[in-house]
Amino acid sequence: MPQPSMKAVVIRAPGGPDVLKIESLPIPTAHPGRVLIRVKAFGLNRSEMFTRQGHSPGVKFPRVLGIEAVGIVEELGEGVTGLAKGDKVATAMGGIGRDFDGGYAEYTCPPATQVQRIETSLPWEVLGALPEMIQTAWGSLYKALRLQRGEHLLVRGGTTSVGLAAAALAKQLGATVSSTSRSAGRADFLKEGGADHVFVDDGNLANEVRKTFPDGVDKVLELIGVTTLEDSMACVKIGGIVCMTGIVGNKWSFSDFNPMEKIPNGVCLTSYSGGSDDFMTTPLGQCAKHVESGALKVHVGKVFNIDDIVEAHRCMDENKAGGKIVVLT
Repeated sequence: MPQPSMKAVVIRAPGGPDVLKIESLPIPTAHPGRVLIRVKAFGLNRSEMFTRQGHSPGVKFPRVLGIEAVGIVEELGEGVTGLAKGDKVATAMGGIGRDFDGGYAEYTCPPATQVQRIETSLPWEVLGALPEMIQTAWGSLYKALRLQRGEHLLVRGGTTSVGLAAAALAKQLGATVSSTSRSAGRADFLKEGGADHVFVDDGNLANEVRKTFPDGVDKVLELIGVTTLEDSMACVKIGGIVCMTGIVGNKWSFSDFNPMEKIPNGVCLTSYSGGSDDFMTTPLGQCAKHVESGALKVHVGKVFNIDDIVEAHRCMDENKAGGKIVVLT
């Protein structure tokens, strides 16, 4: 009997959005320690765009991309405990979509060590936005920045999906939040998402921040990357922390970096990338409950069907989503 098949998005060579093709592949087998998930939705991430463009040397093609997915447990591999068929689950990180086929498909089969069970009534298009976005924002704020109630957080790249989630989480904690956008027209949008102050970012923000807050802010979440990192470090007060998490600026490293010259006295510089362990310690179920109650706002930018994956990636490339892009299967 032939093995049952599924619809999947396959990339066989790097390039633009058009290299993503819908193909029929065998449904994965739940080998020992793995969980077969019937995917209901998955979010798009810029790391997948970089992989598609050929900037992830460790990823071999052909590959089904997708570093996250939400869905329903279809089958459990031998030795898997704590989950049952029919459970709602989320998976992210840990090699999914990079070392093995990921969430851009009707089924995916990650290790159980990176699968969280979630009790929620959220619709799939909202739940699908959460795993990687919340994991990244949560880890950046609480693990890397060690944000505390009453502190002042600056989110550099405030209109990104992670920036919006971070602002919402920080406000829920009781922090003061400033967010940035390159467009003054996005100020109301950012304030609706939790920002107390909005700065228009032309790449040289420190002087404007210091005009409003002469001592600087306590913490900076840097989502643009090295193109603005030096300026972000100038926004922080002595004893403050800057965490580089994102690379929306599409530049991975400094051309020339002298730490003694670039890092101000008394300012701490760290980073956050997140892994499967970080994902599993993220209280995703708790956050989902806060989203259900309205206590935590998340911004789903646009929702696509899996058949429209090329259009979805094009939307991501052009930064036109206005929030997290979610794809339904």
